[in-house]
Amino acid sequence: MGHVPGLDEPLKKTLGPATAKVLAEQLGLHTVGDLLHHYPRRYAERGELTSLAELHDQLDEHVTVVAQVADARVHTFNGGRGRRLEVTLTDGAGRLQLVFFGSGVHKPHKELLPGTRAMFAGKVGMFNRKLQLSHPAYALLGGGGDGDEAADRDAVDSFAGQLLPIYPACGKLESWKISKAVDAVLPSAGDAVDPLPPALREGRGMLPLPEALEKIHRPRTKADIAQARDRLKWDEAFVLQVALARRRFADSQLPAVPRRPAPGGLLDAFDAKLPFTLTDGQRTVSREIFDDLATEHPMHRLLQGEVGSGKTLVALRAMLAVVDSGGQAAMLAPTEVLAQQHHRSVTEMMGELAEGGMLGGSDLGTKVVLLTGSMGVAARRQALLDLVTGEAGIVIGTHALIEDKVQFHDLGLVVVDEQHRFGVEQRDALRSKGKQPPHLLVMTATPIPRTVAMTVFGDLETSVLDQLPAGRSPIATHVVPAKDKPHFLTRAWERVREEVESGHQAYVVCPRIGDGEDEPKNGRKKVASPEDEAEKRPPLAVLEVAEQLAAGPLAGLAVEVLHGRMDPADKDDVMRRFAAGQVHVLVATTVIEVGVNVPNSTAMVIMDADRFGVSQLHQLRGRVGRGSAPGLCLLVSEMPEASPARARLAAVAATLDGFELSRIDLEQRREGDVLGQAQSGVRSSLRMLAVIEDEEIIAQAREEATRVVRADPELAGLPGLRTALDALLDTERERYLEKG
Repeated sequence: MGHVPGLDEPLKKTLGPATAKVLAEQLGLHTVGDLLHHYPRRYAERGELTSLAELHDQLDEHVTVVAQVADARVHTFNGGRGRRLEVTLTDGAGRLQLVFFGSGVHKPHKELLPGTRAMFAGKVGMFNRKLQLSHPAYALLGGGGDGDEAADRDAVDSFAGQLLPIYPACGKLESWKISKAVDAVLPSAGDAVDPLPPALREGRGMLPLPEALEKIHRPRTKADIAQARDRLKWDEAFVLQVALARRRFADSQLPAVPRRPAPGGLLDAFDAKLPFTLTDGQRTVSREIFDDLATEHPMHRLLQGEVGSGKTLVALRAMLAVVDSGGQAAMLAPTEVLAQQHHRSVTEMMGELAEGGMLGGSDLGTKVVLLTGSMGVAARRQALLDLVTGEAGIVIGTHALIEDKVQFHDLGLVVVDEQHRFGVEQRDALRSKGKQPPHLLVMTATPIPRTVAMTVFGDLETSVLDQLPAGRSPIATHVVPAKDKPHFLTRAWERVREEVESGHQAYVVCPRIGDGEDEPKNGRKKVASPEDEAEKRPPLAVLEVAEQLAAGPLAGLAVEVLHGRMDPADKDDVMRRFAAGQVHVLVATTVIEVGVNVPNSTAMVIMDADRFGVSQLHQLRGRVGRGSAPGLCLLVSEMPEASPARARLAAVAATLDGFELSRIDLEQRREGDVLGQAQSGVRSSLRMLAVIEDEEIIAQAREEATRVVRADPELAGLPGLRTALDALLDTERERYLEKG
């Protein structure tokens, strides 16, 4: 037997520099171990055909299909000087066209005869309303030729009669070439160090890791694939959960100042003046938070709540408890609009209790200060002074809170609102301002399915608020098909006018500002499909829509705009006048997505609603129906009725349950998008695990990981697990977990 490369060996030594360069640049694979963990996306059987109908969802992507040639014809053009070969593939239900030009037509014309089965790889395009692969590479199944001279016929022949692994590929390296590369390194699988403790693996009846790697790449049966997948999913779930369990364990060893509210103090005075009673959910969650705050180790808690469930009130009571105990609390908000909104609502809720040390303020009160980047020099200097002397018990601000010159007298609690918008470093910088590690409360209004919470926020304990306060009104949501039924859009503007005439206000949300500097906001890939005419034009913009509404359907009403690039003072002025009822209709970007609370706003029209994600639409909708009058949300779209985009909008219209919508959202998006930036480098470690489908595995892995770490925090007796953890925690991920 020849040289068996080690798992850390660079692919350049095993496969040669040209192939290794493509694998590194296109697929991020650098070592033998990386390639062994590049698993097949799916498997085709020799006689089985790929479902060509599914390719509609993969426009502009590199795909590998197994299909049969139905027809092949050469067409001439330019007076016979040019030649084009068109080959039609079929799977019995769908059809796919291949096209070859010029001198490239000769070989495929001889080989791709009707009835031939082959694997084809290329980028899915659309031409004349038909799916097409242009100049695809191909490999005949059963010993035929190959559309690319460099592909290896022997490797293709070896596929005959077995399950064909179809690998995630790229334009420069087809699936079967990756398969050949895997063949070269597969003997190294025997050296793979098993991260699972033997008792755990044997107790659950799982394959050893080398055998799982062999079976995932070269299965003989479908049972081989299932066994290998189960084992490899466990590896990913378990190693990640061990990393998070060690983070939780380390946090539990840190010292913190216990913060208990003083009887008859600020918190009691605040509760006594509340004009309503707390919901059962608010009481339960508050109790969990107060129990954490009373311990000698820092709280690390995630508070996730339905839109409008009263998270801010729960967070404020936690901040007041800390102030009661002699400490200070800081709330970090992602935008100036939201920081100002929080400051306004907190000072309104507290009344004279927010005027500590001021004339007319309560003896029990404290100062509540705002700190943002756009504040004037004098106001900023005073705020900084109030913080360092301890005069201000509560500060609400943006990333301006993180600057070096901001010093606290005794920081006891950090509340991070909409945490997914903050980098790890920003949160860490604020937490480092305490004399001892402060308690941490992270809030999000984007409901997160339990498995994602265990994966993305696995180092935090979770509290859920899913009960709306009494007096909140239901929100009716309807899709407005602007292209199919333009009179529906006309009626939408009539409904807005009716709401204003009955004394209420409305929002109109657009995806873009329209000042010439902004690109489409949603980041979705443009699809060059003739059916999707709506996607060909730029998204509707705030400045244009506001002008059209003020001159047309909403003429005579006070229509104003709000977006992120306005001067901060202008933004604050518009929000104040809107809150005071002086502005009837606010045309805005998603700057109003979270935290903006104007109970008199009852209607929202979301333009180009298909350009927003499901969770984002749910967030936006939560801005209306916050008072006693019922809310109305209209989702305007030009997308065709049968399109996936319209199906998404119909899902939003059908339920107000944010947790249900978050599941739908995650099922429709790719795994990489699901975990987003919150996980930093960790997301790239999930190749096999699907956070929505594999809920049971993640929950069991978390339990096992907690047990293992409690018994052996340093993992001294588990060298295989330690090695796997070191591989997961490269520098970037280590930093993420250290600062999480």
